[in-house]
Amino acid sequence: MDELISSRASTAPQPGGTPANTDTAPGQVSGVSPLPEGPVPIGSLVFADELPDGIVVADEAGRIIVFNRVAARLTGLDPAEVTGKFVFDVLPLRDSEGRDWWVYADPYHGLPTRTRHPERSLYLADGTEILVSVGYVREDRAKSGARGPRPVRRLVISLRGAKQRERLERSRAELVSTVAHELRSPLTSVKGFTATLLNKWGRFTDDQKRVMLETVNADADRVTRLITELLDVSRIESGRMEVHRQLVDVPDRARKIVAGRVAAGDAEDRFRLEVLDGLPETWLDADKIDQILGNLVENAVRHGAGIVTIVVEPACLEGEDEKSDAVAVSVRDQGEGISPDVAPRVFRQFWRGKPRGGSRTSRHGGGTGLGLYIVKGLVEAHGGTICVRRAPGGGAEFRFTVPAGTVAA
Repeated sequence: MDELISSRASTAPQPGGTPANTDTAPGQVSGVSPLPEGPVPIGSLVFADELPDGIVVADEAGRIIVFNRVAARLTGLDPAEVTGKFVFDVLPLRDSEGRDWWVYADPYHGLPTRTRHPERSLYLADGTEILVSVGYVREDRAKSGARGPRPVRRLVISLRGAKQRERLERSRAELVSTVAHELRSPLTSVKGFTATLLNKWGRFTDDQKRVMLETVNADADRVTRLITELLDVSRIESGRMEVHRQLVDVPDRARKIVAGRVAAGDAEDRFRLEVLDGLPETWLDADKIDQILGNLVENAVRHGAGIVTIVVEPACLEGEDEKSDAVAVSVRDQGEGISPDVAPRVFRQFWRGKPRGGSRTSRHGGGTGLGLYIVKGLVEAHGGTICVRRAPGGGAEFRFTVPAGTVAA
């Protein structure tokens, strides 16, 4: 059975099972077929208003039978008024040179082998730019037994706002610019030191060679971290972030993160860990929890001041039907905090907050601005939530809550 795209407004069954009739012109009536009777296979019925893009469907005569909510928003037209009218009157599409798209594309009488038009920019009568792609539903030759060209049964037009594409292109350009900038420094360092060692190996002492090799190693780690961040961003944006659950001791993971910071040179008294009683057994992705904690602690050290406090406590997540056991982790610093007007932006890509604690954190680099965006994606991949607010004693507090999970999750 062909998949059916249905609009609640234009294809809902009418009393008595008669098709919905819509006046199109004096003396003309457009009959719109109702939903199919009898059982419909799961997945065969898609309501147009639930689709993320604008959808316009025209029948074999060019009359609109589906005009969904997104299409109405993009065009400023009322679906109830345009349903049943000719699509080329409702959407007078023109290209950048002012040519009528319907005339030169001629979808109903053009090439009989044509199945689609790829997405391109077209303009409405008021100059609004939209991204349009068109698909053809043709007569099934095997069912009808007809020979020759297969006539068009339906024309399916997909509409997207051009502003969405512009935002995506800007985001990609900014990502490329950031990656190029972040890669240039460590790669220049690696190239410089390795070339120097190869050309003048005998002129350096063992201590000098060690310093150069340690610098090369650190810069190589920096490149590796950047590539890892980019892969995480790609997985988050494409919805391919996988969570491999295992039994995880969250306080123990936090202790290891702190121990690693201390081993790297941070003062031990800079950190405090508070663990409240009643923690549930947690089944989480250990590597991703380490990444979340590591990024939040690094953010507090880099941008905050004073003592960094990590609080692990039992919590509860409210779902649609019930509440579930969860664990909440708060990472607090004693810096200047984050103003309420900035708080909504901290989890976006490329957000870089200025140091909130003055000169104590000025020795730390600015980072790529991807860390908190990745943290939010990892938390949400667990089915959790994250927020930023003012800490009880001042400063910033990043608090995330994740469900405890089960071994079978």
